[in-house]
Amino acid sequence: MTVLDQVRGLIERLSPDPICDDCISDKLGLSVRQHANHKTRELAGTRGFERRKDVCTICGGAKLVICRKGNP
Repeated sequence: MTVLDQVRGLIERLSPDPICDDCISDKLGLSVRQHANHKTRELAGTRGFERRKDVCTICGGAKLVICRKGNP
C-alpha cells in the first residue's frame, strides 16, 4: 500500500470529518509531515476531496484540513 493509499484511506474512514496534515502524519507514522502535505494537495479537488481552513477533528486546531464530501 502506498503512502497516497494510506492517506486516502484515513481521510475516507473519517469522512465527512476533516483532518489536518499534522494529524495524518501522526496517525500514519509518517517520518516527515511534508509527506502528508504532498499527498493531501494531490488529493484536493479530486473525487470529492476538499482542502480548506477548518477545525481538525483530531487535534481541534483551526488550520488547513482535508475531508471527503459525499460517498466514496
